Amino acid sequence: MSAIAGIARQGERALVKQMLDKIAYRGHGRPRIIELDGATLGVVANVPASIRQPPSFFQCAVWDGPRPPLPMAEQVGAAHSAFSLAAGKPDGVFLARDAIGVRPLYYGRTEDGVLCFASEVKALLDATRAVHEFPPGCLADPGEQPRPFRGLHVEDAAGLPVEALARRLRLLLEQAVARRIDAPAMGSWVSGGLDSSAIAALARPHLEILHTFAGGLEGAPDLAYARQMADHLHSEHHEVIVTVPGLLKALPQVIYHLESFDALLVRSTLLNYLVAEAASHFVGSSFSGEGGDELFGGYDYLKEIPVEELPAELVEITGRLHNTALQRVDRSASAHGLVIYVPLLDMDVVDFALRVPPEWKIRRDGEGIEKYIFRLAMQGLLPDEVLWRPKAKFWQGAGVETLLEEQARETVTDADFARERLLPNGWQLNTKEELLYYRIFKEHFGEFADLSWMGRTKGAPVA
Repeated sequence: MSAIAGIARQGERALVKQMLDKIAYRGHGRPRIIELDGATLGVVANVPASIRQPPSFFQCAVWDGPRPPLPMAEQVGAAHSAFSLAAGKPDGVFLARDAIGVRPLYYGRTEDGVLCFASEVKALLDATRAVHEFPPGCLADPGEQPRPFRGLHVEDAAGLPVEALARRLRLLLEQAVARRIDAPAMGSWVSGGLDSSAIAALARPHLEILHTFAGGLEGAPDLAYARQMADHLHSEHHEVIVTVPGLLKALPQVIYHLESFDALLVRSTLLNYLVAEAASHFVGSSFSGEGGDELFGGYDYLKEIPVEELPAELVEITGRLHNTALQRVDRSASAHGLVIYVPLLDMDVVDFALRVPPEWKIRRDGEGIEKYIFRLAMQGLLPDEVLWRPKAKFWQGAGVETLLEEQARETVTDADFARERLLPNGWQLNTKEELLYYRIFKEHFGEFADLSWMGRTKGAPVA
């Protein structure tokens, strides 16, 4: 990923350099700092040597002139759904972020009220601890609060036969993947599930070499399915076999990069982080299958929701991705200077998915097949064992479902949990596992009076 940081005041080169240094791992090469009448802006680009040319769209950017016009932000977001940007103006800074929140952006104000911003929270802490997440699909002119320019909405049903819908979805996904091909050799994170397998299969015809990466405990189900997909795709396959000591060793760095102590988010990030580390030794960019469960109804609890309520629920959970699952994907990749693409969240795909009738997302007859329209769209591209494989949570399929929970029970006493679970901002930690992670988080970042910038997983278990 790339990184941006800055402050709405001239002459702050040293501060912006300090901010960028905190997140320099997100990019390659030296930071570029621009001083303007009303702002000091900085960017670290990410174009690894293995990428033959920068993608046709930006991930993070700064302008040294007037703010980019709204149609430009809308055009980039509609086509690629992955940007955060800043532009200097005489009276301050213009900010904008893509509609899904694929790229991160945070902001705050110094003690004397000056706006500052950065791609990660840690880069802001030298300027302010009053941190806010910049909302997805919003822009802000100097002196104004963020306001929406692009949102997610339940749309009217597409009104086409299911076979036609599946063909249209296949075409949109092919186009979304093709737009993100940036080198002859790229990677793809593959769990052996539908989403990641589909994206890898769609990318394969465009690449001379496809590297696939999977992680888990020895004997984990995901590893076997991922091997099957690798054989099917003739990819160069790499496995990251994890152990309990290895997971615990990585935990402090994972929490540092993730900037969260949410138990389910940390648990799932551990494997993403280790897989991304392995991938960074072979490729400069990689694909992820994030977003399929939210757009097409991949979670078990969705089967219990009345069909007429399903579209609104899918919009709601897709709108929560920006500071949960997408934060995991972004931080795992950026920690190792890896560019990551999520074609399932291309706005053309998103807009179409929101128009697919809910009865074609979860079949209510028979076994209640989730992501039915997606599976139909991928017929002929994936082996049947992968195409019709039931959804498994990432950490379950990787074999690490209870390991960290057990470690927390051994580490945190009942008395500790009762004494420490209430945080200064009023939040209450849900489990001992979450307290274990919060202790590490606090060592890195200290305590916050306001944690509203941090996402928490919907439906997380409570002690």
